[in-house]
Amino acid sequence: MAEAQIVGWAHSKFGKSEAPSTRELMAEVINPALAHAGIRAQDVDGIFVGVYNNGFSKQDFQGALVAMAADGFDHTPAVRLENACATGSAALYSALDFIAAGRGRIALVVGAEKMTALPTSQTGDILLTASFRQEEANVEGGFAGLFGRIAGTYFQRYGDRSEELAMIAAKNHHNGMSNPYAHMQRDFSVEFCNTVSDKNPYVAAPLRRTDCSLVSDGAACLVIADAEVAAGMQRAIAFRARKHVNDILALSRRDPTAFDGARRAWSGALQGAGLSLNDLDLVETHDCFTIAELIEYEAMGLARPGEGYKVVREGLARKDGRLPINPSGGLKSKGHPIGATGVSMHVMAAMQLSGEAGDMQIPKAAIAGVFNMGGAAVANYVSILERAK
Repeated sequence: MAEAQIVGWAHSKFGKSEAPSTRELMAEVINPALAHAGIRAQDVDGIFVGVYNNGFSKQDFQGALVAMAADGFDHTPAVRLENACATGSAALYSALDFIAAGRGRIALVVGAEKMTALPTSQTGDILLTASFRQEEANVEGGFAGLFGRIAGTYFQRYGDRSEELAMIAAKNHHNGMSNPYAHMQRDFSVEFCNTVSDKNPYVAAPLRRTDCSLVSDGAACLVIADAEVAAGMQRAIAFRARKHVNDILALSRRDPTAFDGARRAWSGALQGAGLSLNDLDLVETHDCFTIAELIEYEAMGLARPGEGYKVVREGLARKDGRLPINPSGGLKSKGHPIGATGVSMHVMAAMQLSGEAGDMQIPKAAIAGVFNMGGAAVANYVSILERAK
């Protein structure tokens, strides 16, 4: 059976929102997504919600909030998924499986998170629930501290790549200037990103503030339909392949600089699609920290281990480069509301393939890759998308 296809979407502005909870954030995207797909709430057979929560709100049972956020879903089956920073992709892949199993023909995927209502210290502690707390809960700097350790280990092994991390940050902020949904639409120079200052201090050395994604509120929504239904829709973005690979949670039990689960996910997805990286027109990748994007270059096969800096130096990942990476600005500029991120990344790629990306548009984009990960490359999702209609 052919994979279900993306037939509509909607995306809220990411940032510090006045919306008091995920319910109101969901309300911003559900009806616009239905309208974009040209369907009604009554046409939806199943709802799949991605919200991490884990302490951001005392209100849980998030799957049930869709019917509280939009009319017409009172009796539609709904379920909530959680898989750390890959929560949105977990919801999407479950919806795809739902349709592939023949349990429904149209599904709604909603990702949302309200993160900014809590003090920074509390937010940091909540994010550490995506680590192996038995060993990693006391890392100074929270989750940034974990990636600071990864960066430090990488630098010890391959050399200091602080300037290349600054180049990644500057690239993604420059791209984010063209994204109307981005949390931070500010252009930062490589020099600013590479200089430790009062405005750009160390968060978890060697990572500076500009190396870290933003704590954000936001929501994104996808409508997916089986291939037969999608054929009658205005637009359809197909999954040429998708792959989910896990790696061990504890960093002490693997090479933290290898992102082996990500490598396996990329390899499996490209093999399933019958493609190579040279066939892709763009990639949206999970730059929760700039060191993550650097290592992901190596995991996807753009460079050998320790040589991801060449991708940056040679401009391969720039918007005008051989393989534009994060033309949306990525998590670094767009923001990272945990449950919304995976859904958002697929929305950004679908917009490119349908020619609806506005100022972000990569000319003649036909095939896109999406990499979303949960934790420190623990839950790894790779989608290869192409325009079907």
